[in-house]
Amino acid sequence: MTAYKIISMEEDARKDHFSYFQGMGYPYVGVTVNADITDWLAAVKDQGLPFFHSFLYAAANAANQVPQLRRRIKDGGVIEFVQCRSSYTVALENGAYCYCTLDTGKPFGEFLEYARKEQQQAVAQAGIDDGEDALELFFISTLPWLSYSALVQPVPFPADSNPRITWGRYFVQENRTYLPVSLLCHHALVDGIHLNHFFKQLDTQLKAFLPSSKNQ
Repeated sequence: MTAYKIISMEEDARKDHFSYFQGMGYPYVGVTVNADITDWLAAVKDQGLPFFHSFLYAAANAANQVPQLRRRIKDGGVIEFVQCRSSYTVALENGAYCYCTLDTGKPFGEFLEYARKEQQQAVAQAGIDDGEDALELFFISTLPWLSYSALVQPVPFPADSNPRITWGRYFVQENRTYLPVSLLCHHALVDGIHLNHFFKQLDTQLKAFLPSSKNQ
């Protein structure tokens, strides 16, 4: 398992919130935001980069910048991973899908070729088991056929604490391009302010793709 540290909730400001939301039947909090990807999309197209893996790289790295999104509930306590990998859905030719796990901590220049090979291997195995290390993962999926304003996702019982990041089909409005992005988290670990931190970090990650950012 990836390295982590133990978080003492007895000393945490959210001690009472942690206990409160742990007892709920559906302890999740989530939001869908239309992320402005106008300049990022132009840069991706200009550089001939793949849309999906480029956005996945940005989204996963944004999530890793928010400590609360790296926290998980383990044996009744809380741990915080140093870095979380991502498990995402890959469409198969038979209409089903499989899971592919990636380390987005690699430099982007190395990531794309690594991602391509890992996805090929995942498709060959065609499995939907995240393995023993699933606790550290961000669960990522897409709905590329629809531009949506809300999304309901299946969750296990008892509840897990893995954040879920999903995006749909981008659309143009008033000459700007937007992508619906959803984030679902366990409310015992994550509040609305942390959701906001993620989307701010996502904007920062998307700007890193712009040519002007690389010269700074």
